[in-house]
Amino acid sequence: QVQLAESGGGLVQAGGSLRLSCAASGRAFSSYTMGWFRQAPGKEREFVARISWNGDSTYYADSVKGRFTISRPNAKNTVYLQMNSLKAEDTAVYYCAAGRGWFLLREGDFGSWGQGTQVTVSS
Repeated sequence: QVQLAESGGGLVQAGGSLRLSCAASGRAFSSYTMGWFRQAPGKEREFVARISWNGDSTYYADSVKGRFTISRPNAKNTVYLQMNSLKAEDTAVYYCAAGRGWFLLREGDFGSWGQGTQVTVSS
């Protein structure tokens, strides 16, 4: 099992940028597919981005494609989410997640979760 802790959230103006970090501890971080999800007030948690265990494959929700970038320098046991051109609708609590396997998209595909970090975008 891997333990996850997000950081980097905050308040930013529309059009601005933030970089979220997810620090992992525990065994075999580099063997996990890593994902980012978010949950806005009153809404279901939704998939944002995913990166394969080796960093070769990434996948994004249509709503963030071209604006967000997920990366993972495995030597640092960290996964990042660079968020550019932020919009008010990006406001949410962002969660980091880890899972085994390929092509993970659903919450149930990921077995380990962080506590979340708040991102607020003012318009």
